[in-house]
Amino acid sequence: MTDAKRRALHLLHAELDACTACPNMIRPVVHGPAVVSRVLLVGQAPGPREGSFGRPFAWTAGKTMFGWFEGALGIGEEALRERVYIAAVARCFPGKAKGGGDRKPDPAEISRCRGFLEREVAILQPDLVLPIGALAIEQITGHKGKLVDIVGTLRRCRYHGREVDVIALPHPSGASTWHRTAPGKPLLEAALTLLARHPAMQASLVA
Repeated sequence: MTDAKRRALHLLHAELDACTACPNMIRPVVHGPAVVSRVLLVGQAPGPREGSFGRPFAWTAGKTMFGWFEGALGIGEEALRERVYIAAVARCFPGKAKGGGDRKPDPAEISRCRGFLEREVAILQPDLVLPIGALAIEQITGHKGKLVDIVGTLRRCRYHGREVDVIALPHPSGASTWHRTAPGKPLLEAALTLLARHPAMQASLVA
């Protein structure tokens, strides 16, 4: 079964790599390896550096995020990449926003990538989903409110037809102070404690 899922992911990745559906997105398509895991991590979109590295969360935000995981789970970045399937709401760099920072993918771009996420969920059948940042949190849980109302909680959601546990995490952006100060910092710590105790995450660590 694991081999069949891995083959299905490789085929899906080939389709992703060939996708040119969004004219305002900056290629290349960025995705993680075909890791068969019951833990699915979903970010917003790759940044300007990830394309050159060919993998998501490969720059400063990734260093911060993987540092969180190492502190909570006791494993480093490469080990985590081998145990958690990493996806995103959009798979190409959206470009820079007019007011500064990275542009958020627009609804049409999100919709075009949604089919790939739906198929990934169907293949992986995850038990735990980790949305990273407000956009991913909204797409997965429907939550449009403040981070303080969802980070540090365990939610049960229906995602692409599957009932999953959701542990939301803030975006590890260096431009944000939310995860470094109260109330964000203790809520992040609570979320990471939930993650470390979750059966799907524990199973992935011993796989």
